[in-house]
Amino acid sequence: MKTDLLAIKNELKKYAKTISKLFSMDVGICDKNLIRITGSGPQKVGEKIKGRANKKTLETKETTVILNPREDEICNGCSEKNCCLEVLEISTPIIYEGNIIGLISLVSFDENQKKRVLENLKNYLDFVEQMAELISIRFIEYNENLEKTEREKILSTILNTIPKGVLRFNKDNIITSANNFALKNIDLEGGIVGKEILLKSQNDFLMEQEVYKLCVNQKELIVLGKIFPFEAFEKNEKIFIFDDMSKVNDGIRGLVETSNSVSLKNIIGESKFTHQLKERIKHVAPSKSTVLITGESGTGKELVARALHYHSSRRNAPFVVINCSAIPESLLESELFGYVRGAFTGADKNGRMGKFELANGGVIFLDEIGDMPLYLQAKILRVLQEKKVTRVGSNVDIDLDIRIIAATNVDLEKKILEKEFREDLYYRLKVIPFEVAPLRERKEDILPITKNLIRKYNKITEKYINLIDIEVEKLFLNYVWPGNIRELENVVEFMFNLSDNSDILSLSTIPEKLLESKNLKSDTEDEKYLENKDTELEDFISLEKKYIKKALEIYGDNTEGKIKVAQKMGIGLTTLYRKIQKYEL
Repeated sequence: MKTDLLAIKNELKKYAKTISKLFSMDVGICDKNLIRITGSGPQKVGEKIKGRANKKTLETKETTVILNPREDEICNGCSEKNCCLEVLEISTPIIYEGNIIGLISLVSFDENQKKRVLENLKNYLDFVEQMAELISIRFIEYNENLEKTEREKILSTILNTIPKGVLRFNKDNIITSANNFALKNIDLEGGIVGKEILLKSQNDFLMEQEVYKLCVNQKELIVLGKIFPFEAFEKNEKIFIFDDMSKVNDGIRGLVETSNSVSLKNIIGESKFTHQLKERIKHVAPSKSTVLITGESGTGKELVARALHYHSSRRNAPFVVINCSAIPESLLESELFGYVRGAFTGADKNGRMGKFELANGGVIFLDEIGDMPLYLQAKILRVLQEKKVTRVGSNVDIDLDIRIIAATNVDLEKKILEKEFREDLYYRLKVIPFEVAPLRERKEDILPITKNLIRKYNKITEKYINLIDIEVEKLFLNYVWPGNIRELENVVEFMFNLSDNSDILSLSTIPEKLLESKNLKSDTEDEKYLENKDTELEDFISLEKKYIKKALEIYGDNTEGKIKVAQKMGIGLTTLYRKIQKYEL
């Protein structure tokens, strides 16, 4: 950015006054257009300075001296030659970047003044040229400051659009500027510019950035950032770009967050147990106490944990799941607690946050806690008691605000007797116990859960099921479901995949395992019936054969017709198929 000499008018007045005193001559300082900016003598500011010396200097870019105005050839052609009163003219250029930006013009009307100057002309000329150079230097400084101010303004505008903290500091660690993000995060009364900054590495890395303790005026923050050299304005200046750790953690949690909103309405069932379970969740959810959920595999223990999270004050905070049996023992510790750079061979060069840190402020769900190695159980106990965690390879404690919910499908009391589970950890976990009953003990839940699963698979498949065959309902209610809700869902998904265009969930799509259990039961019932009843079996078979044949003629031999026949007979479609095959119809 360039401006003109008028911008430093006040300083030019001082220079003009100094020159005038020394030379005892009229002084005028003008711009490149010969417009007077300041000076002594009769001419006014803003008027154009006259004189042939000035015009000559503009042409040659060198100092011009006219010792005898009117007689000097330079004055030839001047309209005022014959009436000129000047006895001496001196014109010196003010140069900036090789160009004239102004002139220092000296005029004498007195022979004695002229004589005194001529007696020591060289020294006088040297002085005036030095003054021109000083003006040029001051003009350069002014422009540089102006450019710096403009760059600072542009830089400040840019930095304030960055969603990170930016601090500039000099070689003495004094903060020279800060963007709005930094000001808000450090939030120091009186501001932070001019204060000393201390950055202490925590020997910890995350997302290719280093963790620092940032101290300004005794205020401390743990931040994640990088230091860069920044000499655009000053030598040895540096810039620190950082993120608030809580913001970074929130971002990482967003990437690993496994929480789906699960409320009480997502726990399906009509049994007394399910109603009591919902009531207990509602009362316990606001608590911060540790919860232990027990029950067979597939009963919905994680569903209970998620509902506890949803109905608590932590519902908008993380819900992080870790399956203690699914992660190799050698990796489990680093997954839970995280690690610092160089903690072990093969570790990420930047270190990594553990699941406890990721869940900070929220809930961590330790599934299959019964399979956790003994040596790690002691560390979990410390987390429960002290609410702190330490990364592998570090000696820095990280404070936690966390609720732990654990779950297992094994008998922990038996494991305690077998010295495979710590008794102290068991009682620290079992502050609030939940036991989820198996599906076979709450049969009233089977059909509501089935219908909910049908709605689910209607949405995610191209099939549409509207009804459940009565034989399927009976089979579902009589089956023991060793795999509980998980097995029930697998069966419903299997039947969806095998179903045709019918809107009925029929026996024809039932897995063999469930059919076998039904047939075993049916065979036993038939044997008892034959022992107690003297039945004309052959006549019954003949009559049934005739009935099925006639019904097929009426309703049709296709799938739709067979469904109607089965409904009329009050039997399942699969049973009808077996009878058709048996009677060779």
